[in-house]
This record gives sequence, C-alpha cells and structure tokens, in this order.
Amino acid sequence: MADQDPVFDLRAADAASHLVREAPTEEQRAHMRLCEALIFAAQEPLGEEEMAKRLPQTADLPKILAYLKAEYFGRGVNLVRVGKKWFFRTAPDLAWALQREQIEPKKLSRAAMETLAIIAYHQPATRAEIEDIRGVALSKGTMDVLLETGWVRLRGRRKSPGRPVTYGTTEKFLLHFGLEQISDLPGLDDLKAAGLFDGRLPKGFGVPQPRDDAGLMDDEEPLGDEPLTDAFASDLPEEG
Repeated sequence: MADQDPVFDLRAADAASHLVREAPTEEQRAHMRLCEALIFAAQEPLGEEEMAKRLPQTADLPKILAYLKAEYFGRGVNLVRVGKKWFFRTAPDLAWALQREQIEPKKLSRAAMETLAIIAYHQPATRAEIEDIRGVALSKGTMDVLLETGWVRLRGRRKSPGRPVTYGTTEKFLLHFGLEQISDLPGLDDLKAAGLFDGRLPKGFGVPQPRDDAGLMDDEEPLGDEPLTDAFASDLPEEG
C-alpha cells in the first residue's frame, strides 16, 4: 500500500475537525459505505488488505477509513483501529449504560432430573428412599443444585433410626412447571397417553399419587433448631 495520508493517523477528534474542511467526494462516499458494511459484517476485526481487495485499485483506502473514523467520532459506536485491523466498538463513556446482570440458565443433569421426579412423586422422601428407587447413590452436588433452584426443600425428619431428613417440593416448583397443585403432575394414564410408557410395563408397576402437604406426615417430625444447611449436610455421606 502507498504511504498513508497524515489524516489517517490523527486522533479521531482531530481527524473529525480536519475533515470538516475537506468533505469526501461522492465516489469516496460510496467507498466509505462499502468499507462500513464490510467492517460491520465481519465477525472479527477486519484487516486493511481484505478491504482493499473489495475496493477499486484507485481507491484511497487510508483516506476512506479516516473519513469513516471521523464520521463515527462522538457517536454511540466508534470505529477503532488496532494495528491494521478495524472494528466497531461501543463508545467507552457509555459502558455504564450497557452493564446489566443476567441470570445464566443452568440445565439440570440427568441425575438431578431423576431425583427431582422421585421427590415430586414420592414426597416426603428420604435420601435412602431416593437411592433405592434410582439404584445409585445420591451425591451432595445433585441435592445442592435442587436446593439452590428452590424447587426442593427439607421437610422434617423421618421417625426411624437415624432420623433421616425428608425432602419435598416447593411452591416455586409448581410455578416453574405451570402446576396449580402437585396432584396436577401426570399420572400413569397420562404418561401412557403421551407415549412415555407402552403396554409392556412390569406387573404391579404404578405411579404414586403425588402429594405435598405443608404439614408433616404421621411418620415425620420437625427438623429441630439446627440450621437447615447443617441438617442437609448431616444427611449426606462423606465424599471420599
């Protein structure tokens, strides 16, 4: 490429002031539009050589980019050069207006989904009962996720040796899944109609009628005065 026009290396503010006295020609305007479109459409900073390939050989690329940079001076989006590559960037002084908090949705693991389904249908359920149905041990991480979502709560303790914690669903669970009450969960007939079960079910197989009574069942007792986090931790095996 030929030596660059001095305007090309001026600061944006100085270039804008300089170019007020030297307006681009109609042909240069057309070249500016093309460069603008190329830079805007590029997925990463666009090199000058790539732009030069799309312009006529007689086009003065340095001056065209200088004009374009000056035009974007003071706007919400600026044209920025890094080395010999160009890209559009939000004006630095507007960064405060573009900051926002965003909740990243987390996809539940298969283990968490299975555990949640067991709790929903079999509540109040203990860790041992969940493990018995799933056939595998319940990890602390799985229950941590379900408790953090607010879909599962610690209900109480089972009146049995070891006083294991019982788990149940919450109002937030109903809201998320569009249920008015826990009994609105699909039963066996609904699951069959949806094609999730066929006619080859094991003899005696059934789906329990879910319930989420706020009060404790006859075989449950209150958690006590210990913090919920301590009660939850005491119910899980040590991770070795």
